[in-house]
Amino acid sequence: MRHRTVFEVMTHDVVTAAPQTPFKQSARLFAGNGASAVPVVDPGRRLLGPVPEADLLRSTAELPGLEGRWAGVRLLSQERGPPDAETADQPMTSPAVTARPRWNLAGTALTTHRKRVKRLPVVDGTGRLVGIFSRSGLLRPFLRDDTAIREEIEHDVPADTLRLAPGTIRVVFDDGVVRLTGRVDARADIPVIVRLCRSVDGAVALHESIEYAYEDLALGGEPPR
Repeated sequence: MRHRTVFEVMTHDVVTAAPQTPFKQSARLFAGNGASAVPVVDPGRRLLGPVPEADLLRSTAELPGLEGRWAGVRLLSQERGPPDAETADQPMTSPAVTARPRWNLAGTALTTHRKRVKRLPVVDGTGRLVGIFSRSGLLRPFLRDDTAIREEIEHDVPADTLRLAPGTIRVVFDDGVVRLTGRVDARADIPVIVRLCRSVDGAVALHESIEYAYEDLALGGEPPR
C-alpha cells in the first residue's frame, strides 16, 4: 500500500517574486495567476516567505481615493499591513509555514487546518522552493479511477500486506464505496482488513460482511458466523 504524497498533487510550476519586486508588480502576479499567496525567494530559489493577498489588501485599504479623500475604511492596528509597503518583502509573512514533498496528504491536511492556511509552499531539505500545495489537492485521490482503487484493495491489502490466499476477500467497488465479502480464519483479522482497505486513497466509505471460522470463545467472543 502506498499513500499519495504532497509531491504527487502539488503545483510544480510556481509563480514567485524576488524580495525587491515592486509592490505594484506583486499585485499583478495575483491578478494574473489567481493565486492567494505569492512566494518570495532569493536568487537560489530558497523560500523567504509568502506574500498573502490579504496582506496586500490590508496595505492598501487605508490609502486615499483618487481625489485624495479618505476612502471610508479604518483598520484596527493589528489589522493593518506594513505602512507604505513598496516591495514584496515588506508585506511578506516570515517564517513561512511549509510542507515537504514526501509528506502524506493526511498530515498535510492537518497542518493546513491548524495553521488556517489554504496553500503551503513546498520546500526541499535545503529550503529551496519546489512547489505549492493547495487544499484542493486533497481531493485528487478521490478522482482516481475505480478500477485502480479496486485492484489496489484486492491485491495490495489481502495478498501483499496480510498474506491471504487469492479470493479470500472479494471486493465490490462503486463510485468510491467499497463492499467487502469473503471468509477469514480469525474474527480478529476483520478489523485489520477493514482499517487497511479504508485507508486506501480514493475509498470514500466501506461496508463489510466478512465471515470468520473461529474466535477465542474463552475471551467472551461470539460464535462463528
